[in-house]
Amino acid sequence: MAFTNQPNAWEQSFDPQSLLHRMTDRIRRSLELEEILAATVAEVRSFLGTDRVMVYRFDRDESGEVIAESIHEQRLPSLLGLHFPANDIPEYAREMFVTLQQRSIVDVANGKIGLSPLYSPQINESTATENIYYRKVDPCHLQYLTAMGVQSSLVIPILHRDLKQQSAKSQLWGLLVSHHSESRTIAPWELKLLQQVTDQVEIAIAQSNLLSQTRLQQQQQTILNQVSILLHQLPTIQLQTALETTIAALAGTGGRLYIEHSRELYLWGEQPKLPYEAENIALEQHPVWQNWMGDCKPGQVLAITDLYQEASLRVLALAFKATKIRGILLIPLHNRQKFIGVFTIFRAEFDTEILWAGRCEQNQRQQLPQLSFDIWREERKGQALEWKPEDIFLGQALGYHFSMALQQQEMYQQVQALNTNLEQRVQEKTAELEKSLMITKAIAQITQQIGSTLDLETILQTIVREVRPLLNCDRVLIFQILPESNSQVIVEQSNGKYPSVLGIKAPEECFPDEYTRLYLQGRVRAIHNVYTANLSGCHQEFLQSMQVQANLIIPIKMGMQLWGLLIAHQCDAPRDWQDTEIELMLQLADQAAIAIQQAQLYKQSQAAETQAKAKAQQLEQTLTELKHTQTQLIQTEKMSSLGQLVAGIAHEINNPVNFIYGNLAYAQDYTQQLLQLLQLYQSRYPQRDREISDLETAIDVDFVAQDLPKIISSMQIGADRICSIVLSLRNFSRLDEAEYKPVDLHEGVDNTLLILQHRLKSTVDFPGVQILKDYGDLPSIKCYAGQLNQVFMNVISNAIDALQLKADKETFFQPSICISTRVSADNSFVLIRIADNGPGMTEEIKQRIFDPFFTTKPVGKGTGLGLAISYQIIVEKHGGIIECISEVDQGTEFWIELPLNPQCKVNNLSFNSSLLNSKRWKGKTSFHKFTNA
Repeated sequence: MAFTNQPNAWEQSFDPQSLLHRMTDRIRRSLELEEILAATVAEVRSFLGTDRVMVYRFDRDESGEVIAESIHEQRLPSLLGLHFPANDIPEYAREMFVTLQQRSIVDVANGKIGLSPLYSPQINESTATENIYYRKVDPCHLQYLTAMGVQSSLVIPILHRDLKQQSAKSQLWGLLVSHHSESRTIAPWELKLLQQVTDQVEIAIAQSNLLSQTRLQQQQQTILNQVSILLHQLPTIQLQTALETTIAALAGTGGRLYIEHSRELYLWGEQPKLPYEAENIALEQHPVWQNWMGDCKPGQVLAITDLYQEASLRVLALAFKATKIRGILLIPLHNRQKFIGVFTIFRAEFDTEILWAGRCEQNQRQQLPQLSFDIWREERKGQALEWKPEDIFLGQALGYHFSMALQQQEMYQQVQALNTNLEQRVQEKTAELEKSLMITKAIAQITQQIGSTLDLETILQTIVREVRPLLNCDRVLIFQILPESNSQVIVEQSNGKYPSVLGIKAPEECFPDEYTRLYLQGRVRAIHNVYTANLSGCHQEFLQSMQVQANLIIPIKMGMQLWGLLIAHQCDAPRDWQDTEIELMLQLADQAAIAIQQAQLYKQSQAAETQAKAKAQQLEQTLTELKHTQTQLIQTEKMSSLGQLVAGIAHEINNPVNFIYGNLAYAQDYTQQLLQLLQLYQSRYPQRDREISDLETAIDVDFVAQDLPKIISSMQIGADRICSIVLSLRNFSRLDEAEYKPVDLHEGVDNTLLILQHRLKSTVDFPGVQILKDYGDLPSIKCYAGQLNQVFMNVISNAIDALQLKADKETFFQPSICISTRVSADNSFVLIRIADNGPGMTEEIKQRIFDPFFTTKPVGKGTGLGLAISYQIIVEKHGGIIECISEVDQGTEFWIELPLNPQCKVNNLSFNSSLLNSKRWKGKTSFHKFTNA
């Protein structure tokens, strides 16, 4: 690329600042270095129109790698990811890149190189113009570029300076390189623009480094917080978890924590192993290691990249031979100047592969230029990862936390030991006071416990349970004195080592009545040794059968009566009973006597209360039965009176109606005869008297002759209707059928509907009730017909009341009642279903509808007896079932089941007959879904 000072048309028509702004904006879109460099090479190559633009970054060994690249149509081979040795760029050239920020432009065809320093050492500042100094290019350089297929090149150094340090010197970070396979000139404004882009890249690199450092600091702070939480949670300091977290944070493959004072060792991951002669000691206890640690100062961290290159570890290196460990980060732990432990982190060796641009042979590179750039793979075995400064910093910080945690743990353990000793001394000093107060507290506690209940068994069990541990004996029991040789042990508490004596009775010959008299007088007997005491042989054998070697007997007296004995047994050995123990037993025996007396009084009061409650329940049951009988009598009398009234009315109406009904036929015949006679007179005497003619005109004889037969016919129809009503009243009252006999249920339902016809008809305020009948083929049913009619009357009347209530609230509502009947599949029961589309009822109301005197109607509108009587008629009189199915706004439906066989009652079946849709029905009756349409 030749440099020219002549502006061209492209410059004149192109705004460099606009291009710079666009390129800078694209570079600054991201803080990620990889994205920044990719955008840079793409924009620069597009701007220059060259075949390849790349960013070359220097490594620590001054070799380099192409880390970003942009190629035009593969006109030049890709070099991305390839390494170049340090000798490819001479040392003096790298120095010029840094000190003078020198740009180089090579024209291979003309064999010239143009050098343009940005910094002038003469004036010690940057130059304002782009000056070029030409000279002949080195032949090796020409051969190098020719081998790469490059005819013109441009190189601009990329410098880096730590922004945190104002006085820091710039370092050579990399190069911005442009290659072209043909000759290409570079204008001054292009060089200036590219330098400005490079300056932006340098700023972006510095910002990216700051971002990386900030992220690293945040990550390290997070790790420090995690480890700190694990290390400072006394008393359960989590050293193992903190060890593992630290090793992972420093990219280690293993590690160990050694605590000096306790010689504890925490391990994780791959570990070295000392030779067999020292395999019984820890690595940290080896003399060489201890001498090494002795030279370390507080806060010092030893970072060893390759342990096999460390002279001080030659002796210990044998322990690592069988492992892949190569790097060691050693963090000594100190408490001030005292060595308290060491934290060691291991890193394993690894194999790497480096891609070189051409075969890398040092001896030839010193003599000849590179002529081939084919990829050459170099494999490096057993490489060691270098410890970075941030690793060392993090290790120091973590070492401080571990030192503080170990110090706190040691102090905590010391304080705990002091507290333990202090508690022991306090316990010894207070033992005597506790022993003197024990009896008083025990008596008060037992008294409180037995006073908190009036149950005799609980009181006695509490006494023996609390006394045994106080006396520290093997067994404590209460022996109750009962008449007729029924005295026995009623409660006991033992330590579980000896068999139970609960329920055992004492032989009468061993305990004469004299013993009872002595105990009643207050005798206390303390037997220290059964085998040496002055006991009868029978008594001694009885005690030995219970494995008793010493016992203490205290009487329990209630006035002038000996209620029982409070006894303590020692079974493992003889025992000298102390006065304090005897005093304790005496006081407890007195408390037991008071508690027993109170419990007995309470038991007597409970018995009296139970007896009184039983009598009260009996009286309540009697009252309930009386109310039930009264209700039934009232309703029965009411229905009987109503039936007699209906029957009387029907009878009184029946006599005149029969007279009228019987003479209507004659009246009709006589009327026809008179009309025929009148017609005959009219035909024979057309010229009638004036008075007769005037009367005929006045009474309209022709109309009377036509209307009179119609009137007689209407009277005939009315008489038939009256007869039908009288018959329905007689059938409903069933006074002539009061016995238990077969009847037609359909007739009873129809008669009920006929009586209620005046309530079913539509009025100005009521649309009327639509009756839907779904009758099955029912046989005659044996029943009390009048009582069943009463049930139908109550259910249908309630349905009409509910429908009227809903019709008052809803304008376009069509009240409907559906009545269906069916026979069960086994022909043993019949089902009558009466459903309405009224407002329905809640679950609470549905549960109480069959209760006597329960009603939801206003005062004066209902007595609450209708459904209660209906329930008695169906369930008790006929052995059937009546159930209500209802939901709010879903209507109400009553199911009535009646047995066809009087000997078989539905409510006495072995299966659950409340399941109304059971298998005994041939099919579920279709329930009409009423609508308001």
